[in-house]
Amino acid sequence: MKMAKVLIIHGPNLNLLGIRETDIYGKLTLSDINGKMEEIASKKGVTLEIVQSNHEGEIVDTIQKSRKKIDALIINPAAYTHTSIAIRDAILTLDVPVIEIHLSNIYGREEFRSKSLISDIATGQISGFGPNSYIMGLNAAIEMISNKKKGK
Repeated sequence: MKMAKVLIIHGPNLNLLGIRETDIYGKLTLSDINGKMEEIASKKGVTLEIVQSNHEGEIVDTIQKSRKKIDALIINPAAYTHTSIAIRDAILTLDVPVIEIHLSNIYGREEFRSKSLISDIATGQISGFGPNSYIMGLNAAIEMISNKKKGK
């Protein structure tokens, strides 16, 4: 039986975690967060494909290439959350659970951050829990994949 595969996409500026605005995003690096997710995934028999890009088109290409190859998508579109119809349209081509992740509570920040172009098409959204947002999202994705395999 093939292992379930989850695609994780980190959007722009997330490569600067641990350096950039640590009062908002914390001191863990993206590598730290990815490592924690890899640990969980390996214990639960799931493979991860992890991509970070500062480029909208690359994110769109990654989503398009993943069609029919993944069992779930976890995406932190970062600033593209509020601006990218292209990423939204790419996500609409998927037939898997999609979990939108944000480290900070986007609804408690500047008003322009409170509009997500992804939230209404995502299976769910997790925001405001720092790096734990990713862990919660991964656990939710794994549970949804498991339930689908069991026919629930």
